[in-house]
Amino acid sequence: MPDSQPQPPPSSPSPSGSPGQSDGALLLCGARLTDGRTVDVRLSGGRIEAVGTAGSLGGTRARGARVDLAGYLLLPAPVEPHAHADTALSADTGGPVSPDPLDVRRRATEAALLQLGHGATALRAHVRVGDVQGLGALDAVLTAGRSLRGLAELTTVAMPRVLTGVAGADGLAVLRDAVKMGACVVGGCPDADPDPTGYVEAVLELASEHGCPVDLHTDATDPARLARLAAMAGGLRPGVTVGPCAGLSRLPADMASRTADQLAAAGVTVVCLPQGGCGGADHRGTAPVRLLRAAGVRVAAGSGALRDVFNPVGRGDPLEAAYLLASRDGLSPEEAYDTVSASARAALGLPEVRVEAGFPAELLAVRGDRLAGALSLGYSRIVVHQGRVVTRTSAVREYCDSAAAARLGLPQQGRGELP
Repeated sequence: MPDSQPQPPPSSPSPSGSPGQSDGALLLCGARLTDGRTVDVRLSGGRIEAVGTAGSLGGTRARGARVDLAGYLLLPAPVEPHAHADTALSADTGGPVSPDPLDVRRRATEAALLQLGHGATALRAHVRVGDVQGLGALDAVLTAGRSLRGLAELTTVAMPRVLTGVAGADGLAVLRDAVKMGACVVGGCPDADPDPTGYVEAVLELASEHGCPVDLHTDATDPARLARLAAMAGGLRPGVTVGPCAGLSRLPADMASRTADQLAAAGVTVVCLPQGGCGGADHRGTAPVRLLRAAGVRVAAGSGALRDVFNPVGRGDPLEAAYLLASRDGLSPEEAYDTVSASARAALGLPEVRVEAGFPAELLAVRGDRLAGALSLGYSRIVVHQGRVVTRTSAVREYCDSAAAARLGLPQQGRGELP
């Protein structure tokens, strides 16, 4: 198995196209696109300035640094629509997750950098507010987000536990304070409230008041409850997202189909979690992505828990999420990658990215020449955010001497001596 570790960006600029390079023009040379073309791509000012046939943009007077992408497939960068920054990387603590803001900030930063190394240049993190942690965890994640500017874009969803009844008054006050503090999305888990419908009503009202998106956790085991949510959410802008909705896959087919139609009519996005569950959500299965897509529902895929008590082996890798949807749920590689790129970006309200002139320079280069291969063995990666390389992950596989391999002329990545 290759040794694959994301390399942290150095603090000083580098002219070779390595992480931390200057903000000037950058030329990506010899990249392969999913349509089979091999191209040069020039980046400037955080956008794609030009795309031309290989060698056409790299004259002797071409400005800026160059990155050789021969052997790499160039894609729009994926994003992470469903992370849990406050509990990430806490599986080995041996007890309750520490609410200490310094610990939360450290883990949230490390988790975001880990996911950036996989290619996710934007992340939406769900953070619990109220109860014991108050607003401390949210403040820590917001601080982590500010420290990551220029590397990745981290936004937060405030998640209160209860919003109805006597206890709900405190939760609603905390949620309002969270929005004032900087949480740009309101959410939570209505299934955990004694009055799920009242919880949804409170979230939607506050979101409408502040012009915030909504992102709610639900396993969707109760179709009537989900239908009420869809009816209330219809037309709300800038949009409503629900997930992971794994319970839909356990409903009778006709009932699941009707629910999917209701979600589509309301314009509600579903974020599934093919890599595992998360706090407040059932672990079993994944939302019925093919049924939802057929009904016209926008479906994005997220990571959920990242090595915490709910999924101690979570990787936080969007390419793995796409791989699982292709291998297990029957999506084509292109459809699967859409769930972690174009559809996930739309769910987060981010602008569309294409490898074409004029689009944002948010890109992922993966060693390989076909998307199916990249989803299967995408170890070596180069990540571009705002027009500059922000991280590289290099992997080299070596074998001991093999006469058979030499006779067949099999490709070799490394030629060093093995111990």
